[in-house]
Amino acid sequence: VYSDAELTHYMRTAVEFAQTPSGQSIQPGAHTANKPTISDTHPLLIDRFLEDATEVDVDCITDGETTVIGAIMEHIEEAGIHSGDSACVIPPFSLTPPMRDRLRDAAKKLAKALSVRGLMNMQLAVKGDDLYVIEVNPRASRTAPFVSKAIGVPLPKLAAKIMAGKTLKELGFTQEVIPTHYSVKEAVFPFSKFPGVDIILGPEMKSTGEVMGIDPDLGLAFAKSQMAAGGALPTKGNVFISVKESDKPNVARIAKGYADLGFTLYATPGTGQVISEAGIPVNILPKLASGQRPNVIDLMKNKDMALVINTPSGKNTREDEVKIRTATMQNRIPIMTTLRGADMALKAIKSLQVSEVQVRALQEYHK
Repeated sequence: VYSDAELTHYMRTAVEFAQTPSGQSIQPGAHTANKPTISDTHPLLIDRFLEDATEVDVDCITDGETTVIGAIMEHIEEAGIHSGDSACVIPPFSLTPPMRDRLRDAAKKLAKALSVRGLMNMQLAVKGDDLYVIEVNPRASRTAPFVSKAIGVPLPKLAAKIMAGKTLKELGFTQEVIPTHYSVKEAVFPFSKFPGVDIILGPEMKSTGEVMGIDPDLGLAFAKSQMAAGGALPTKGNVFISVKESDKPNVARIAKGYADLGFTLYATPGTGQVISEAGIPVNILPKLASGQRPNVIDLMKNKDMALVINTPSGKNTREDEVKIRTATMQNRIPIMTTLRGADMALKAIKSLQVSEVQVRALQEYHK
C-alpha cells in the first residue's frame, strides 16, 4: 500500500475475504449485513518497508570471549531484494568509517548477548545515520564461502574447531583481515530457462547459484563478476534507459556518465525528457503500447542495443516493462534493474575502457 487511496481500497475489498462467524467465505463485493470488520477476530497486521536503504551483511566468528569480524559486505542492490539475489562487495565501497565501526560493535555485542560459539551472520540496513537490524543468524550463512575466499581464512573450518572446544587465540585468528583488493559476489539466475518470466528481483530468492570476481580495482572486480555470471558488460554501443518516477531525479547523472564514455543514449519519452532537460543528447523511442516502430525491442532483436537500464515502476509493474526485461534475456543483453547497479556497471565499463583484465590465482591475493 503506497497511498491513502490504496489503504481505503484494501480495507473495503480485501477484508471481505475473511471468514464470517459461520465459517463461510464472503465473496468480494457481496452485500450482507454480516460483513467482517477489523476486530479482535479479524486483526490487521501492518508491516513497514524501509525504502532506498543500503543493505549490509556482516559475518563474524566468536568463541564466546573473543569475536573477530570476518567481513562487512555492502550490497549493490538496495535493501528489499533478497540477500541471496544481491551482488555484494568486500570491503564496503560507500559506507563511512564511523558506520563500519558501528557495524563491528553491533556484531560483537549481539554475538555475546546470544552466547554464540562459531559463526554468526547479521543482515542490516543503513539509511542515513540510522542502522537497522534485519535479522541475526547464529550459524554459518551462504556468505561464509565467499568471505573465506575474499579474506583467505577458512572460517567454517575454524568455526567447527571452536564448536569442538578450541579458542580463537589457540587457532591464531584474533584480528580482522581487511583485504587490499575488492571481491564481488554476483548471483546467477535461471531466467533464460523460463521464457516470459519477469526477471525483476524482490524479497523472494530467485537465484540458483553465485560467482565471484576479484581485482584491486572495484570496477574490474564487478566486471569480472558479470562475465562469470554470463552478462559481460559492453565498452561501446547503445544504452536504453527507462526508470520509475522516484528514480528520475538521479537518472541524469547516470545518463551523463554513459554519454561521457561514448555510449549513444535511447530512452522512453518520460525518462528521455528528464535526460534531455539536463542537456544530455538522447534519442526518444516510442512506448511499446503505442504500436509505433521501431521500438526498443526492435533494436534489441537487431543487435543494436548493448545495455538496458530499466527500473520497475513499483508494485504494479507495467506490461511494457516486463516485455522489455524478457527481451533482454532472449537476446542476451546485459540489464540493470536498479540505479545502484547501473552506477556500478558504469564504474566497471570505465575501468574496462582503460585497463586490461588480468587473471591471477586466488592464492596470489593472500600471500
